[in-house]
Amino acid sequence: MEGLINSFRRSRKKTSHRQMIVSIKNIDDKKKAVALIGKKVTWSIEGKKQTKIVGVVNAAHGRKGCVRVVFEKGMPGQAISTKVKIE
Repeated sequence: MEGLINSFRRSRKKTSHRQMIVSIKNIDDKKKAVALIGKKVTWSIEGKKQTKIVGVVNAAHGRKGCVRVVFEKGMPGQAISTKVKIE
């Protein structure tokens, strides 16, 4: 499966750099999103240093099929609006 990183999980005054909001193709309601909890998510960027950061789907976010992913380390800002693989 393939997903798209929407943003960091945040509140009015605080941003969580390890947690991201991800929307997934063909997932459009909360019931389908809840079924993905526990799946492995990999974000990779290609270049001289092939960076891979791995995370896990933690919870559904909202009613429209987005999920909350907790990554093993902080994500860079350039990760927003990039693709991730869900296994």
